[in-house]
Amino acid sequence: MEISNSLKKELILIQKNELNEYYVYEALAKKVKDDNTSRILSRIAREELAHSNFWKKYTNYEPKPNRFTIAYYKLLATVFGLTFSLKLMEKAEEKAQNIYEKISEYFPEAEKIIKDEDAHEVELINMIDEEKLKYAGAIVLGLNDALVELTGALAGYTFALQNTFLIAIVGLITGIAASFSMAASSYLSARAEGGSKDHVKSATYTGVAYIITVLLLVIPFFLLSNPFFALLLTLLIAISIIFFFNFYISIAKDYSFKSRFLEMVVINLVVTGITFSIGFAIRKTFDIDI
Repeated sequence: MEISNSLKKELILIQKNELNEYYVYEALAKKVKDDNTSRILSRIAREELAHSNFWKKYTNYEPKPNRFTIAYYKLLATVFGLTFSLKLMEKAEEKAQNIYEKISEYFPEAEKIIKDEDAHEVELINMIDEEKLKYAGAIVLGLNDALVELTGALAGYTFALQNTFLIAIVGLITGIAASFSMAASSYLSARAEGGSKDHVKSATYTGVAYIITVLLLVIPFFLLSNPFFALLLTLLIAISIIFFFNFYISIAKDYSFKSRFLEMVVINLVVTGITFSIGFAIRKTFDIDI
């Protein structure tokens, strides 16, 4: 079958993608401890290799795997978990499916490959049960509460105290105390709900997420002498945390990124504005001068 140069380039691109995915799935299959997950990943890897070899008879091209791409997804799996790494790869694969649909009129066999790719996504979603995602709700509880409560508190302290070191110390004490309170609340909540969750783990995830967020938000007040610049940097850090966490959850759990991100940012800024005003009122009312 004679194919145009432009079509051949698209087929080579697909061929390369399928080969890279074969190596990624195969590498992750060796990495995971669960035997069932490993077997499914190995089977999907073999299918991806078969897809790559299928296109070879039309392109007469022998692609080489992209070692950077393979290392990238392996690193993501190590840092952020298997689910995030695979879902991100599946998102990238959606672009390849658009090419498949376009060329299916020339190659009817492409329809079967599209079905295989769709089956992969469903299978991946159903097979993975990662602890990080199981306790995502507990992490959200700790992270969101710390962002709203401590950012608001730091805003109030900023205008009331106007001393960065003092604000940092008071904020740190407030945050650590609140983290234990939130961890205890998470434990009692998980216990009341029942289910398969470990109550202690749920509380630990909430508490650790809270403390890490507290440390990140307080750091600017230890580093800068101007409390208002420090508060501005704290707000930027808070928005960055919201961005990265919501990006992670949107990929790993197929949530809407934009709506959740905007909702958390608006809540955070509104609370910060209110507590900043309260701090101003307290400073003027009690004539605080530190």
